[in-house]
Amino acid sequence: MPAAAARTALIEPFYVMEVVKEAAELAAAGRSVIHLSIGEPDFTAPEPVRRAACAAIERGETQYTGALGLEPLRERIADWYATRFGCRVDRQRIVITAGASGALLLTCAALLERDAEVLMPDPSYPCNRHFATALGGRARLVPCGPDQRFQLTATDVEANWSDATGGILVASPSNPTGTSVAPDVLAQLIDAVGRRNGFVISDEIYQGLSYDGPPTSALQLSDETVVINSFSKYFSMTGWRLGWIVAPAALVPVLEKLAQNLYICPSTIAQHAALACFDEAAIGVYEQRRAEFRRRRDFMVPALRSLGFGIPVVPDGAFYIYADVSRFSGDSFEFVRALLRATGVCLVPGKDFGDASPERYVRVSYATSLERLEEAVERMRGYLG
Repeated sequence: MPAAAARTALIEPFYVMEVVKEAAELAAAGRSVIHLSIGEPDFTAPEPVRRAACAAIERGETQYTGALGLEPLRERIADWYATRFGCRVDRQRIVITAGASGALLLTCAALLERDAEVLMPDPSYPCNRHFATALGGRARLVPCGPDQRFQLTATDVEANWSDATGGILVASPSNPTGTSVAPDVLAQLIDAVGRRNGFVISDEIYQGLSYDGPPTSALQLSDETVVINSFSKYFSMTGWRLGWIVAPAALVPVLEKLAQNLYICPSTIAQHAALACFDEAAIGVYEQRRAEFRRRRDFMVPALRSLGFGIPVVPDGAFYIYADVSRFSGDSFEFVRALLRATGVCLVPGKDFGDASPERYVRVSYATSLERLEEAVERMRGYLG
């Protein structure tokens, strides 16, 4: 058998998959399992989007598009930034991709030299660091505690930048913490990195799911930032595998060349469907869903606190709560497994998200119905006393 490339050994498996596997075994044995582990909206694409996909199939519009994506979709996204965020984005800077994962892979391939470091907050979504590793770079996780909302600051850049550093990757709102980078903090970050001739990648896939104020974008601060977004979260199109990049104009030809070689183009059917995402009827549905996610957050935060979970920072976006379980256990991984066996409630251990006190934290997802959330809380109450 041929040997796997050495760099693959640097990519860690998801520890949550061990928990999910055990949850599946319990369910197969007849136990009722409530997943507060899933990073996927429980809503699917609304009817106008599904109809647009079927219409594209009926018209036979299923062949390759250009590697940068459908021109009308790039135009719709450019209009979205103008109306939603008040910032002018030329559609030629928009690259439609095979999901946000495809967007991050293209971006890392375009920007990362071999062994170059990317500064990321610890905790952060594990795939982000693995994208860098897979492309020959290295993620350097910077511990970011609750006092800074689990997000990088300009001070972190000053303290951790080295000759090997190429740039930073931030997520706002973040998985697993649900916290956003405040605009003034982001402006300072962009300035600190710019003075070092580095790149800033802003992962904004949960941007539409912001609850305590209007959503913001790094594009409101700088045209030199690379912004990643997706149709998966706010637009409820997870399995359609469609995302986008807004890149500085000079980087677009590089991204186009990479896309041509790596996957030719994103799904044509998904692109035609996504055109309907920006119609008034669909936006009305999405805004109702955003309000529902906020209602769930506003239930779960006080409910978890009443059970004894520590929540040092109230999330302002996404559908996650990063909760401290040190009152119950010194090992969040074992806590999650014991909780699952006793109650059928499935959480995600902190060790998936970095090295900064992972034993203290769990991620709680509220991407399920309020009724299921209420039942999960009562099950945990019975177990935790």
